[in-house]
Amino acid sequence: QVQLVESGGGLVQAGGSLRLSCQASVSLAAIRGMGWYRQTPGKQREWVATVVSGGATNYIDSVKGRFTIYRDNDKDSLILQMNSLEPEDTAVYYCKGTFRSRDVWGQGTQVTVSS
Repeated sequence: QVQLVESGGGLVQAGGSLRLSCQASVSLAAIRGMGWYRQTPGKQREWVATVVSGGATNYIDSVKGRFTIYRDNDKDSLILQMNSLEPEDTAVYYCKGTFRSRDVWGQGTQVTVSS
């Protein structure tokens, strides 16, 4: 069974930066389609960004140019570098991956951006 553990959330002022990390309990090579999602109270969980094993990335339009997703294979971690944060980015951020055909989610990390 694989576990994903997020860290790096916190409170930051608008325009600031945060770096989220998702630590996997197995080699990233065994996990496919890793991505970040976010959720605010009363709303559905929203996809934010995805990176595939070959390195190709995709982002929701609202974060393009501000967020960068990448896999740190040496540390078996998925990273989301978030710059120029906006109050609208406030949410609980989750990482997700597919391991042996099953989707696995982390427990989430809170990101709060003050105006």
